Amino acid sequence: MSEKHLQPAKGVVSKMGGARACAEVTGKHISRVYGWMYPKSRGGAGGVIPSADAAKLLAAAKARRIDLTPDDFFPAASEEEVA
Repeated sequence: MSEKHLQPAKGVVSKMGGARACAEVTGKHISRVYGWMYPKSRGGAGGVIPSADAAKLLAAAKARRIDLTPDDFFPAASEEEVA
C-alpha cells in the first residue's frame, strides 16, 4: 500500500490481508475499498470505513482470528488531544 493511503483505513485493510480480502468480506468493489484510504480531496473517504462495512470486517476478523478491534477503526488520539 502507498504512503499516500490514510489511516485508520490503511491499517485495517492491511490487517485484513489487503484490499481484495476486504472487498470479498464486504461485497464492495475493490475500488471502493481503496477509496476508504484516499483523501476526500481525491474523492475518497479520508481514511474512514463506513460502519456497516466495519461491522462485516470485525465479524470476519473474529472468525479468522485476526487481531482487529473496534479501536482500529478510529484515528489514534494525539497526546495534545488527550491532555
